[in-house]
Amino acid sequence: MGLTDHFPVLIIVIFFIAAFLSPLVYRLARKFSAALILAVLTAALGMAIFLLLEVQQAGTVLYHLGGWPPPWGIELKADPLRLYILLVVLSVSLWIFIYALRDLHHELKKRVIGWYYTLYAVLVGSMSGIVLTNDLFNLFVLMEICAISACAIISIKEDRECLEASFKYLILSAMGTGCFLLGVVMLYMATGYLNYGFLQVELAEAFNYYPRNIFTAAALFIVAFGTKAALFPLHVWLPDAHASAPSPSSAMLSGVVIKIYAFALFLMFYEVFPRELLATIPLNEIILWLAGLGTLFGSIYAMLQTDLKKMLAFSSIGQIAYIFMGIGFNHDLALIGGFYHIMVHAVTKGMLFMVAGVIIYSTGIREIKDLVGIGRSLPITMVAFAIGGASMVGLPGTGGLISKWFLALSALEIGRPVFVLIILASSLLNAVYYMPIVINAFMQQEETKIEFKPVPRVMLGCMVAGIVVVVVSGFYTTPVVNLLEQSLALIF
Repeated sequence: MGLTDHFPVLIIVIFFIAAFLSPLVYRLARKFSAALILAVLTAALGMAIFLLLEVQQAGTVLYHLGGWPPPWGIELKADPLRLYILLVVLSVSLWIFIYALRDLHHELKKRVIGWYYTLYAVLVGSMSGIVLTNDLFNLFVLMEICAISACAIISIKEDRECLEASFKYLILSAMGTGCFLLGVVMLYMATGYLNYGFLQVELAEAFNYYPRNIFTAAALFIVAFGTKAALFPLHVWLPDAHASAPSPSSAMLSGVVIKIYAFALFLMFYEVFPRELLATIPLNEIILWLAGLGTLFGSIYAMLQTDLKKMLAFSSIGQIAYIFMGIGFNHDLALIGGFYHIMVHAVTKGMLFMVAGVIIYSTGIREIKDLVGIGRSLPITMVAFAIGGASMVGLPGTGGLISKWFLALSALEIGRPVFVLIILASSLLNAVYYMPIVINAFMQQEETKIEFKPVPRVMLGCMVAGIVVVVVSGFYTTPVVNLLEQSLALIF
């Protein structure tokens, strides 16, 4: 076997190796510590692109650690859909890390920056593992690693608010993990397997003997992944965690981390549970209505906020609901919309938290009412906010319109027009709290007495990159949509 044959495991392992070396490098040669994480993120992204090109030509790659095949060995799976999600995770993580190189020195004490790099590598490595693993036990282990590192990048700021938010996140995440583990135990008791493929085959027969166990496991998975992904009404940990964390952490949590768990739930329903089994119970219907309520209530909660980062945090509750809506519809167009939204929202919300970070870096302002006239002094920053807000609303020329368009088409095609009205209502509510901020920032004529600190070019460049992606994804959709169509054709 050549080196390229080991890419599925190397993508994961190199992050944990980098995490182990990072504190030592930071202590001995501080200027190289960030370069180490940048190099690993770039290498992992390159390997993921190589794998996607290979998979599109040769088909799905199944990698067996140590040469041990399932059900005894650990299996990693690289198919087009997983690699699409992996590319989103790695590219957005690299982009946010470049922004963090300057912002962290403003938000964190110097002595903990090296530890932040370590936690960042662990977080990205665990998310990569969640995407590629094909085994429930290893999914459980990687979810725990992801949860602990996510809590740590919140609490590393070391103020009371961050510690409280991190503790709340840890407790509720542990409850979600407990539900997941109970569900895994029930499936293992019924089938004797943990590998996704073996489980799907055996569950069809095991359902005749253990129907209640399997129903309960499916319900537990909804609670587990719904809690970790902040699906309404299991979202209570998210606003404090995302609002109080350092801005790069907020961008990672909202842009990438919560979406990983939505994708994990998708894998449970489409690669573990047989389709005919799920058709007998209304799990998709439950997810669909929770998502519909989440789009509305997340926007309503956001309208009531006075703190900019908390408003963005509540907005994420409404936006993650669109992804769950795509899963709940159980329709190819809806899934294309949901997965397109994963990419668009990862970039858009990452950019919006960067905007919040730049405003805090330059002015120290967090209150929305204090942003009046700020667009004259921070034009690039507020243009980024305007375009990000337009994407959240779903205005033409932004990627947010495309994902909502697919969801609405799917709702009409399967005869559920009420969800088109929900999508429209949610978009109008988004406009209610995004657009006034933009208008006040650029149109208000009152003189501001705020002192502005110069913004580093790296931070401005990252926001410009986000603007480009949000706009391009609103016009040039063909490559991503074609990839998603090909990926979902393998499932349907």
